[in-house]
This record gives sequence, C-alpha cells and structure tokens, in this order.
Amino acid sequence: MTTPKHPIRICRVDYADPVHASALVALLDAYAHDPMGGGAGLSEYAKTHVVAGLAARPQAFSVLAFAQGANQTPVGLVNCIEGFSTFAAKPLVNIHDVIVLPDWRGQGVAGAMLETVIQIARDRGACKLTLEVLSGNKKAMRTYAKLGFDAYQLDPEAGTAQFLQKWLD
Repeated sequence: MTTPKHPIRICRVDYADPVHASALVALLDAYAHDPMGGGAGLSEYAKTHVVAGLAARPQAFSVLAFAQGANQTPVGLVNCIEGFSTFAAKPLVNIHDVIVLPDWRGQGVAGAMLETVIQIARDRGACKLTLEVLSGNKKAMRTYAKLGFDAYQLDPEAGTAQFLQKWLD
C-alpha cells in the first residue's frame, strides 16, 4: 500500500457535488497546461462540459486527493473509463488521466489514488488496468512500475503495443 508523505484524503468523485466538480475541472486544466498534458490548457468547451460528460457515462469514475487541513485543497485527480477485454470476456479499466499538482509530486499522492482505483476496478470485476504514459515521463513510469504496471505485450517476439490516435473532427 502506498502511504503519502503528507496527510491527504482520497475520495471517489461525486460528479453532482460542486466542490468535486470544481476540483476536477481545475486539476484537469492544470494538467492540460503542464508539458505532460500538452501545455495548452482546456478549452472553454471542455471546462464547461467535462463533468457532465463523465457523469453521463456509467462506465466512468474519478478519484480525487485533497490535502488535509483547514482548506482541503485538491492536489490530485485520476479519471477512469471502463472498457471490455474480449480476450478475458471481463471489464477492464483504462486510467485516462493521472494528475498531481507539481508541489505534491513525489510524495505518494498518485500511488494512493491509484490504490483506490485498483480497489474500484476489482469491485467492478475488472481483469486489468490500462494506461498511457509519455516515454519521457520517467517519474510517472517509476510510480506505475512500483504498482505492478508493465509494457503490454502478448509475445515478446511480437514486441510491445504502441498507443496510437486519430482525431475525428
């Protein structure tokens, strides 16, 4: 189990709670401004619609980390979307975003949130977790490795999987 260096509170997001909704948008926007999130920030459309979009999808769930103290500052967020493994014929959970504010990185926040995600995924009967990470994000890759994540491959001879995208207008 991951133990953060400073007291934090981890909770599952209630998309109808204005405090949770505001924290989700603020943290996601901070991540989008970060070089690992593209450096551009969220569009006004995304800021306005992301919470309702997640709430409308029963396969989506999110986890927040709040710094303990008088003001309960949000310091971390994980957004997840349930998919389906055809090979296992069971759900899988894709960890879509992992955000920890810069001042809180390296303190166990991501690990603590991911431990909660792991439990939620198990409760959903998921066979595995998936995530994407930029190859230059060495700190994140170390965190994921500590939690048991590894490159996806079926046969070492065939190599590891690559994450590809195609934007649709």
